[in-house]
Amino acid sequence: MNKKLAVVGATGLVGRTVLKVLEEKNLPISEYKLFASKNSKGKKINFLNKEYTINELTETSFDENFDYAIFSAGAETSKKYSPIAASRGCIVIDNSSAFRMDKTVPLVVPEVNKFDLIKHQNIIANPNCSTIQAVVALKPLDEKYKIKRIIYSTYQAVSGAGKKGILDLENKETNKFPYQIYNNILPQIDVFLDNGYTKEEEKMINETRKILHKPHLKITATCARVPVLNSHSESINIEFEKDFKLNELIKTLENAPGVIVQNNFKNQEYPMAINATGFDKVFIGRIRRDFSVQNGINIWVVADNIRKGAATNAVQILEELLKNN
Repeated sequence: MNKKLAVVGATGLVGRTVLKVLEEKNLPISEYKLFASKNSKGKKINFLNKEYTINELTETSFDENFDYAIFSAGAETSKKYSPIAASRGCIVIDNSSAFRMDKTVPLVVPEVNKFDLIKHQNIIANPNCSTIQAVVALKPLDEKYKIKRIIYSTYQAVSGAGKKGILDLENKETNKFPYQIYNNILPQIDVFLDNGYTKEEEKMINETRKILHKPHLKITATCARVPVLNSHSESINIEFEKDFKLNELIKTLENAPGVIVQNNFKNQEYPMAINATGFDKVFIGRIRRDFSVQNGINIWVVADNIRKGAATNAVQILEELLKNN
């Protein structure tokens, strides 16, 4: 299978992780080409035991008949170059927010809605990192008990804000965030909207509805940035239409794709950011009934936001496309 893949934004935090995941997966791709901005042109990167030179992304970059491209270079770059790539017959998997809410673009988490891939018109969107891990946990529960309402509270690592976010924590600076993140928690991710929610909170609400195909699902969210290097943690409160037995619900999660349940409160076993980092699974624990509503539960969901929340999910989409040609 002679397939060509372009990796756009190959020098960034997510781009480098995409390369790492591609090395681990060993997919049937015969040719790779790495792109980044003008600033990175000519840089060398070791990938698949070879030295690759970074190419500058231009309007003619996709004249070379690429089959696939993974974009991890931000929304503005994606808006400009993804349609060019798509018009040349290249299937784009985009990690930015550029096309997520576009009705013609599938928003895909393979464990949840890979069937949506058949609708693609050469652009496929990767959801927001905080949404990806949440829907992996929600989908099997929705299928069995029908979700009525969701309350999200997220505790998001600084790596979600890229290299500058990491430096703000490590160097106790305020270059990326409006206030110091060291020894602090910021109840703001992205900009504020007129309704008082932040863009991140709105993304989680809208993307969850789109992925689960429930446009009117009742959801609210509060997203906070915490002084943790990597892996997002989320407290998710769910109200169901149907009644459930707790042990059966836990079994449903244990049998769900992409999930590891760590739920032994007697031994103080539960998911933590330091243990999720470096893995592609979504870890779920603290599973308990919410006695304040008729059919409610609380769950604690943790995942590596750079891997499953971005790079791995994009590569999993590529795997699905290759599998189904």
